[in-house]
Amino acid sequence: MSSFNVKNDITWRDFLIRTGLIVATVAIIVWLMPRSTHNTYKIEKGKPWSYADLKAPFDFPIYKSDEAVKAERDSLMKEYEPYYLYDNDIVVKQLRQFAKDYSDGIPGLSNDYISIIANRLRALYTQGIMNSSEYAKLSKDTSQVIRIVDGKNAVNMQITKVNSVISAYEQIFLDKSLAAHREILMKCSLNDYITPNLIYDKERSEASLNDLHNSIALASGLVQRGQKIVDRGDIVDTKTYNILLSFEKEMQRRAEGNDKISLTIMGQILLVFIIITCFTVYLTLFRKDYFDKMRSTAMLYALIIIFVVMASVMVKHNIMHVYILPFAMVPIFIRVFMDSRTAFMTHAMLVLICASFLQYPLEFIAVELVAGLVAIFSLRELSSRSQLFWTAVFVTIAATLTNLSLDWIRNNDLTKISYSEYNYIAINGMLLFCSYPLLYLIEKAFGFTSNITLIELSDMNKELLRKMSEVAPGTFQHSIQVGNLAAEIANKIGGKSQLVRTGALYHDIGKIANSIYFTENQSGVNPHEKMRSIDSAQMIISHVTEGVKLAEKYNLPDVIKEFITTHHGQGKTKYFYIQYKNNHPNEEIDDLLFTYPGPNPFTKEQAILMMADTVEAASRSLPDYTEKTIRELVNKLIDTQVAEGYFKECPITFRDIAYAKTVLIEKLKTIYHTRISYPDLKK
Repeated sequence: MSSFNVKNDITWRDFLIRTGLIVATVAIIVWLMPRSTHNTYKIEKGKPWSYADLKAPFDFPIYKSDEAVKAERDSLMKEYEPYYLYDNDIVVKQLRQFAKDYSDGIPGLSNDYISIIANRLRALYTQGIMNSSEYAKLSKDTSQVIRIVDGKNAVNMQITKVNSVISAYEQIFLDKSLAAHREILMKCSLNDYITPNLIYDKERSEASLNDLHNSIALASGLVQRGQKIVDRGDIVDTKTYNILLSFEKEMQRRAEGNDKISLTIMGQILLVFIIITCFTVYLTLFRKDYFDKMRSTAMLYALIIIFVVMASVMVKHNIMHVYILPFAMVPIFIRVFMDSRTAFMTHAMLVLICASFLQYPLEFIAVELVAGLVAIFSLRELSSRSQLFWTAVFVTIAATLTNLSLDWIRNNDLTKISYSEYNYIAINGMLLFCSYPLLYLIEKAFGFTSNITLIELSDMNKELLRKMSEVAPGTFQHSIQVGNLAAEIANKIGGKSQLVRTGALYHDIGKIANSIYFTENQSGVNPHEKMRSIDSAQMIISHVTEGVKLAEKYNLPDVIKEFITTHHGQGKTKYFYIQYKNNHPNEEIDDLLFTYPGPNPFTKEQAILMMADTVEAASRSLPDYTEKTIRELVNKLIDTQVAEGYFKECPITFRDIAYAKTVLIEKLKTIYHTRISYPDLKK
């Protein structure tokens, strides 16, 4: 009822918080989005083209393959002539050194041999001597030619006509007159006077090599704007493969400008900002209460960011197909913990952002929106694990059929359809089976409680419930009855029946500590008869605080603890309050001594539990059970609660309260209906 009294105006603080949330979300998403300004294709030779029909959006050359260019370069290398400079200074220096070292002659030989050796060295230097490692590399091809530059003159020389340092040494002894005295000459270390005089000219050689490379044509044809490149389903042959690679290369070349990348980033920021702002406005207008719970807001924006980032990484690094990502998990989680409309809106925002950097956004949007809708429809109320299994099955079937329908629309020939995408959709379906274990992580991370957890908590074999059935059997039966009544009301007015049923089972667990002080557990002896009214009231009130302690000890979810604290709200223990006032008519009473700590109910389910709990407990004291007495009791109790303002803080309407009264009256009539008396058998 209070929801109609809350102001719809947004404070400046709310505005700044939501603006900051939008900016942070946009910044994270855009920072990790792909920066490419062109479409990315996965091109596979010999396989069908899985994308839509492709026509050239601009003129571009058909580049030769790397293998073809390499083959041409290898062929041209036969014409390559590296440049070597002839160093005459080295010749003069070495010959002078030889003449100086052996000015007194060579022991064992006549002085004529000095001039013979010098002439032999001069002849070798005239031919040219190269570094041994360079010579070994070039001489592998005996037809290799080098260009020797001597001053302004350049001559071509076949590699076999020059010497390396090693071969030049051997050439000395080819002279018959020197060969006869080889042993004596080897002691002279003639190799010390043999030094390369052909020096590699790196600058001229590289310039010559570049000229050869530049003479190779990198393109073998031209594709004109509007020309068909490939149709969907066509087999990518060698020619088409080269054209597609050329198209990719040309798009990359055109996208290298910094201005275009900057424009891309600006476009991404604007698009994501618009989408996230629309989502935030939706929450502000229709689900404002989610901003009051940080866990709800955190989960919604976190799911969008996580899945957009995963899709961005896959596209940026070309990791498989984006269909492999189970986007339907997002509406599944939100539907389980929140509501259907928010689940669809979040899913739609997520899909629109991801579509902005995908190759074929319309197909992706169609497939993922259908998958998300099916996920939401199949989880109207999660009451068993098997529902998640069937949700995964239905989502996979729906996505497959949607993608198949799009294929049929674009292709008249079934043989041209590429079925590789269906493998990714199948894997997507298998990943959806992980929704169940991930639900547990979501619960722990954001503090939610799923229906599956509530069902598990409702198990009567749970230690706490079993203990209550043994120590406080009357309270246990009362809790079960309240749970049944509350669940019926919730079903009637659109509340969460499983939540209120589970909350009802635990709302009075605090009575375990002192069960004998509560009438439903007494069997003739009432300890309150010997106690003061204040002490009795405090003992009754203590079952709320004791219940919270037990809930914390057994790690019950916060949503269950809230039922414990709100099922009496800030009401009074009226029996002992009135008793005390009657016994002390002239005394001023401290009302807090007889008042429950509260708070009053602030959710529809808590209000339902308060009504069901009060009516069920009071109905046990009726002297007789007729429709009139039951109706009067229900109306009196609930009207009193409304009048005392217990429901001012929760979103329940007068219409809901009227329906709740009707359900309670009908159920109590059924529970306490009059049974016929069986006649005695006459002897």
